[in-house]
Amino acid sequence: MRELLLGLRLLLGSGRGSRVRFLLMALGTAIGVSCLAVVLTIPGILAAQDSRMAARQPSCARDSQGHCIGTKGAPRELTRTDPLGSRPMTRVFITPGTKHIEPPPGLVELPRPGEIILSPRLHEVLHAEPGLAKLLPGRERGLIGAQGLAHPDELYAYVGVLPATLKNADVVTFFGMPYPPSPTVENSTLDIVRFTLAGVVLLPLAVFLSVCARLSAAVRVRRLAALRLLGLSTKAVQRVNAAETVAAAALGAVLGLGIYALVNQLISRAGLPGFKWYPSDGALSFSTILICLVGCPALAWFVGRVSARRAAANPLAVRRSAAQKPPAKWGLLPLVPGLGVVAGYCVVGATGHAPRDTRLSAVLMPLAVVFVGVGLVLALPLLSRAIARRVARWSGPLFLGLAMRRNEAEPGGALRVATGLVLLVYAASLVQGVLIELDQVSKHESPVQGYSIGLDDVTAEQQHVLEHIAGIRGHAVQMRSWMDPHTDAFEPTIDAVIATCGQLRELVPIVDGCVDDGPVRLLDRAQDVGGDSKPGNAFAFHLRGAGHGRFMHLRVPEKTLRYRDWDGISALDAEVLIPPSVLPKGYRPENASLVLLSSSDPATVRNVLDGIGGVDPTIAVDPYGINVTALQQIAVVKTLLAIGMVLGLIIGVAAYLVAATDRAMERKSQVTALALLGARPRTLRAAQVAQVVVPLAVGLVLAVVTGKAAESSYLVTGGGAIFWDGKGVPLLLACAVGAVAVAALGSLPLVGRRIDPELIRRD
Repeated sequence: MRELLLGLRLLLGSGRGSRVRFLLMALGTAIGVSCLAVVLTIPGILAAQDSRMAARQPSCARDSQGHCIGTKGAPRELTRTDPLGSRPMTRVFITPGTKHIEPPPGLVELPRPGEIILSPRLHEVLHAEPGLAKLLPGRERGLIGAQGLAHPDELYAYVGVLPATLKNADVVTFFGMPYPPSPTVENSTLDIVRFTLAGVVLLPLAVFLSVCARLSAAVRVRRLAALRLLGLSTKAVQRVNAAETVAAAALGAVLGLGIYALVNQLISRAGLPGFKWYPSDGALSFSTILICLVGCPALAWFVGRVSARRAAANPLAVRRSAAQKPPAKWGLLPLVPGLGVVAGYCVVGATGHAPRDTRLSAVLMPLAVVFVGVGLVLALPLLSRAIARRVARWSGPLFLGLAMRRNEAEPGGALRVATGLVLLVYAASLVQGVLIELDQVSKHESPVQGYSIGLDDVTAEQQHVLEHIAGIRGHAVQMRSWMDPHTDAFEPTIDAVIATCGQLRELVPIVDGCVDDGPVRLLDRAQDVGGDSKPGNAFAFHLRGAGHGRFMHLRVPEKTLRYRDWDGISALDAEVLIPPSVLPKGYRPENASLVLLSSSDPATVRNVLDGIGGVDPTIAVDPYGINVTALQQIAVVKTLLAIGMVLGLIIGVAAYLVAATDRAMERKSQVTALALLGARPRTLRAAQVAQVVVPLAVGLVLAVVTGKAAESSYLVTGGGAIFWDGKGVPLLLACAVGAVAVAALGSLPLVGRRIDPELIRRD
C-alpha cells in the first residue's frame, strides 16, 4: 500500500507534464472502454430482442405425443410474414374463441373481428401507403406496446378476423416460447460478426490500451530507476509504476462507461440504418461493468509491471547514455503461423479445392486473423530498425539521416504513433471480405421476380383474379406427381407445368418451336435432365373436382422442347409441359402451386404483393429469391460491421493523437538540442515527418498485403463464388495514402520556433 500511495504522490507532485500525461492516459482509456462497452453490449441487445419475439409467439400446451390439449373453444391464429421493401412485415390473424386466453405482451386484449392493432412504425407506414389496407383489413384499435416488439422500427400487426375467413389456422392457448422461430441474427451469421469485431475492434483496442498505459515510457522508466537506486525493492518499484497506470485506467474506465451510457441514450433514440433498439436493451449489464472496471485496470497493472521490470532489475541500463537493446526477433513468431494458415487457404482456393469443413475453418480463420494482427504489431519495430539502419548508411539528405538514426536507436518510438493506423488499414480489408460474402448472399440481379402460391389456399375464382393482377407478365400452374403417403418405399416423382405455349413464352425468355399439340418433355439448355424424367416413365397426378378426386396418368413423352430460363432465378422448374386442354373439365390439380412472374422492379414487386393481399390477405406467398428474414439479418449485420469500422476508426485516430501528443512531449529535449546545434526548423520538421512516415509506410504495405491475403482466405472458407477481390485494392491503397498524409501532417507541429534551453538542462 505504501508503494501505491508513493506512486500517486509522485504523480501529483511531478509537474504539469506528468499530470498532462496522466490525463492523456485516462482519456485514452475512456475512449477504449466506451468502444469495449459497445462491443460487449451488442449480444445483449440481440438477446433482448429475441426474448421479446419469443414471448409473443402463439403456442399451445401439448401432450406426450405432441398434440395440443385444452383446445375446445380456444382462439385460432395464422401468421404471415411478407416483404415490405427490404423489411419483413408480420401479420398475425386471430379468430375469437369462447375460451379466454391472456393476450401477448404489448396488448391489453386480443383484437375482435374487423379490428387491427399495429406497431407504431407500421401505423406510420399504413398512413403513408394506403395500398397496404388490402393486407391489413379492419379499423385501427390501438398500438402495440414496446414489450411486444423486437425493436422500435418493427412492422407488426394483430388482425382480428371471422373464423370462416381463416384457413389452415393453428390453435393458440397461450403466447410464449423458449426461443423465437427466427432470431434477429442466426448463430452462423453472428459468428461473422464476432469474427469481424475481434479483428476490427478488440485487437486494435488491446494495442491501444497498452499504448495508453505506456505513455512517456522513457521518462517514467528513468524515474523508477532513481527510486530503485534510492533503496526500493524490485517489486516495490513495479508497484509504484503500476499505481499510476492503474489510477489512470480506473478513472478512464469510469469515464468510458459514462460516455457509453450517454451515447446509448442518444443513438438508440435516433437509430442506425437497419438496426434500432430500445435504450433499455443497450443498458450496461453487470458483466460488462465488471469487465470494464476490473479488466482494464488489470491490463494496466500488468503493462505497468512489465514496463518497469527493466528499470527495477538494472537501473543503470536505462540511463540516458545507455544504448537500447534491439527488438527481439521473436516478434516475428505470431506472424508465421498466421500467414501460414492464410496462405494455405489462398493456395487451396486458387487450385479449386476450397475446404468443406466449415467447423475447422471457423476456428482457424479467427486465430489466423488475430495472429497476423499481433504479428504486425510485434514485427514492425524489428523491420523498422532494419530499414532505418540500411537507409541511414546511405549518404542522403541530412533530415533523412537524422530520422533514420533516431529510428535505429529507438525503433518503437515512432511506431507507437503508427500502430493504430496500420491496424486500421488491416481491419478495413477484413471488413471488405465480409461485405463481399454478404453481397453474394443478398444479391438479386435477375430482371424478373417469381411468386408461388399454393392452390389449396385459393379458389378457382381467386386464381383467375390473381393471374390478372396489374404487373403480372406471366402465369402457370405447376404440379407434382402423386406419391402414396402410406408407403415407406421410395417412389420417383416429377413436376409438370400446366400452360399453353403462349404462357410458356411469357414465363421464360427463350422457347424453341413450341406447339400446343399435347404434352412434351422440357429440357433447359443450361441443364441435363435425367433420372425420373426419362421418356417412357409413367406417373400419376391427383386431381379434385365436383367434390371427389381422380387420377390422371401421364407417360413422359419422347418429344422434347428446349427452352432457356432466366439467369439468377428459375421461373420454370418442371420436366413436362401439359396443355390445359389435357386436364378433365372441372378438375384442378392437388399438390400444386400457382406461379406468377413480374418485373423485379421494387415498385412492381410491392404492387403485386399488395394485389395478392387484396384478393385474400391470408394467402401465403413465396417470392422466389426474396428471403426477407435473411435480408433483415444481413442489414443488421452490415450495420454492426459499420459500427465496428467506426469504432476501429475512433480507436485508430485516438491511438494516433494520444501517441503523437506523448511523443511531442518526449521529443522536446532532443529537438531543442538539435536546434541549439544549428539545425534549421525546416530540417527538423522534415526529419520528424520522415521518422514517422517511413516506418508507417512499411507497416501499411504489410497491412495491405496481409489484409488482402486474410480477406481472400476468408472468402475461400466462406464457400462463395468470389475468392479474389481486385476492386477493393484501390480503396485500401487510398486508405493507406490517407493514413500517411494524416501522420505527416500530425508530425509537423512537433517542432516549434521557440527554443527553451531549460529542456536540456539535465542533459
